[in-house]
Amino acid sequence: MYSKIVAINDAWVKPGMDHQVLDADSRYYGGVTDDENGIAWPNHSVGTPAAMAIWAAALVNPDSAYYRNEDVLIRLELAVQYMLRVQHEDGSISPGWTNFHSPPDTAFVVVGYAQVYQLLVGDDWLELRRVIDAIRLFLERTIPVMLTGGCHTPNHRWVLCAALGFLHELFNLPEALVRAEAWLAEGLDGTPDGEWTERSNGIYNAVSDIMLIHAARLLKQPELLESVRRNLRMMVYLVHPDGEVVTEYSGRQDFGVILNLSSYLLPYAMLATEDEDAIFEAMAVAAIQVMDHPGGAPINAAVRFLLDPRLQTREVLPATLPVTYNQLLNGDFPRADYLSRMDEAGHHQQIYHSRLHTDFGAPVVRYRQEDTSATLMTEASSFLSLRHGDARLLAVQAASYFSPGFVPMQKLTAHEHGWTLSGTQVKGYYGPVAALDLPPTSQEEVSPWYLLPHHKRPLTHEQKHEIRVDVDRQGDVWTLRFRSEGPVDCMTQIRFIFGREGRFTCGEYRLVNETVQCWTGGMARYESGNAWFELLGTTVEHKANSVRGATLPMDCHTLLVSWVTPFDHTIRIRMSPLPVSEV
Repeated sequence: MYSKIVAINDAWVKPGMDHQVLDADSRYYGGVTDDENGIAWPNHSVGTPAAMAIWAAALVNPDSAYYRNEDVLIRLELAVQYMLRVQHEDGSISPGWTNFHSPPDTAFVVVGYAQVYQLLVGDDWLELRRVIDAIRLFLERTIPVMLTGGCHTPNHRWVLCAALGFLHELFNLPEALVRAEAWLAEGLDGTPDGEWTERSNGIYNAVSDIMLIHAARLLKQPELLESVRRNLRMMVYLVHPDGEVVTEYSGRQDFGVILNLSSYLLPYAMLATEDEDAIFEAMAVAAIQVMDHPGGAPINAAVRFLLDPRLQTREVLPATLPVTYNQLLNGDFPRADYLSRMDEAGHHQQIYHSRLHTDFGAPVVRYRQEDTSATLMTEASSFLSLRHGDARLLAVQAASYFSPGFVPMQKLTAHEHGWTLSGTQVKGYYGPVAALDLPPTSQEEVSPWYLLPHHKRPLTHEQKHEIRVDVDRQGDVWTLRFRSEGPVDCMTQIRFIFGREGRFTCGEYRLVNETVQCWTGGMARYESGNAWFELLGTTVEHKANSVRGATLPMDCHTLLVSWVTPFDHTIRIRMSPLPVSEV
């Protein structure tokens, strides 16, 4: 594992140098540009600090091809001066594309920079002194913003705690411990089954995990590791057979993005060593197998492995990871109780520059049988995804005109051969505001709608809409029974969204555009690589090509089924047999 990490880190030394701005007249002089936009940033993940961590890990490692390389040192010196120039007077940095004068983004850099600093200080090469002093100055400048700065997402709190812990370790700051304790006093946000608030298996789960691992050590609070362990155990069941992490219900920007386990390498490797846990070691092995980059500044694997030599010798034998399971997550989580207490919080469901993440703790099922992998989910735009060999049914969605848009499933019940999901929507109308509750503007020449007390309007003619889906699994056939009683004549659309890499080879369709087709009859067959799905059971009850508020993906193949309430229809999905070598 260690030798591969060194090789991967070395492979990214020159690309970082190739992207460094060497024009002394440029405002970005010394910075490392981002491939996506061509601008140098002080960002931890794809910016200059990420390249600096790579260079530092190579410079001080005798096993690296760039050990004490003078050219790399010169580039590191240019980069550290760039970072000092772009650091704001308040000690913060601005990633550029989203957050400005950002305490949490600064905290990400602090966590990475502090580890790089410790790594360089531990080396006896005197030529590193200028870089070491500059990094320490940068870190020292961040102290005010770390002691006063806030956040706007749940995981940011734990990043700030880790950063405060590192600053305390380097500068002996009791006030950093006080600030970290204020964040931790809010309590951790993981369910008993291991899910963090943002339901972000591809990005922010791993962020919370590694930051709390650092915080537990630096703040001397080992109890913080329990929530991390729960998440790492949960993630065993949230990986498709090809190594892709389940992102189909994420509450963040990794939603539907193809990502792998590489960002989990450090959490798994560190806790496998700490706990002597064979499952964690197996997941660390799975992560290193798909890793092709050492990671951003806070999670550079080469830096951490050098700082903690225990990680270099893997003494725990990895367990065999499960390939057959039917796992219900958050099935017993009292989510309804928590939601019922939201009014007590006093925020009236208003939150700025973030979101409340009320989908936190919603039930999810992960099913796997060798090379067949399924996710059933609630509180998401899709309620089912199904992978079978190379064939990917990325999402099955229900959308309707009742409350135009997707109908998320709120309840999930498991039974012997499958599951039942249901989604209920309620919608009504609102009467006039009582005279005693009207504002003075209602008597003026102009009475703006937004100044009326809408929360005091009486509800009238409330309507209810429910869609129920029974998902039954028998061998290679998945049966989906859809039911809805009304309101009568509510146009509904069921969408089957397949990977763009495959193709439809039979069936009857009405073409909407190059990626969207209305399924009008016959058996629809989708093929990709070594596998296929066959769908049977469509009927056409309306001709609408879309549902307002429910956008269709452009980089997938979408099959539309159009019904009108009330309906009780069944669609069967048959899967191909896979070659013995594939399962």
